[in-house]
Amino acid sequence: MSLAETPAGEPLPCRLRTQATPADRNAVRSILASTGFFYPGEIDIAVELVDEHLAKGDASGYHFVFADSAAGDVLGYACYGQIPCTLASYDLYWIAVDQHHHSRGLGRMLLDEVERQVKAAGGQQLYIETSNREQYQPTRHFYLRCGYQQAALLADFYAPGDDKVIYAKRLVG
Repeated sequence: MSLAETPAGEPLPCRLRTQATPADRNAVRSILASTGFFYPGEIDIAVELVDEHLAKGDASGYHFVFADSAAGDVLGYACYGQIPCTLASYDLYWIAVDQHHHSRGLGRMLLDEVERQVKAAGGQQLYIETSNREQYQPTRHFYLRCGYQQAALLADFYAPGDDKVIYAKRLVG
């Protein structure tokens, strides 16, 4: 069965990897554009993080998890890193799944792997920020379903009427 034939809602066969490649630049751009959520400047920043990691490796402070199809297509990705000047706090900078592969468990698989990686590195909590715009409601519900709690809301942060919502999850007892 090909990915196109996989019924909606069923998990897609994929493998996770943590090493970024130059081809991931275009994959990240394509995935983010497919969602319709991100402004062009935001997409450029996400690609810059891939570039930074490719140039400096782990010293960049940006770590990735990619979900690849059996054919090698990137279906989704996450980018995270330790928050500077903290002992054990991490940010999830980006998590996105190609629009054509939503609702198949890839986002949860990516987030679970990020949490596993953060815990393995000694991280104790993970923070996620997102917009409070209406189109992000499914995203916010996803974080809540994954055990995150709203830690803060910063009114008009991104623009008038576009609040920043910060979610947090303690990863250790």
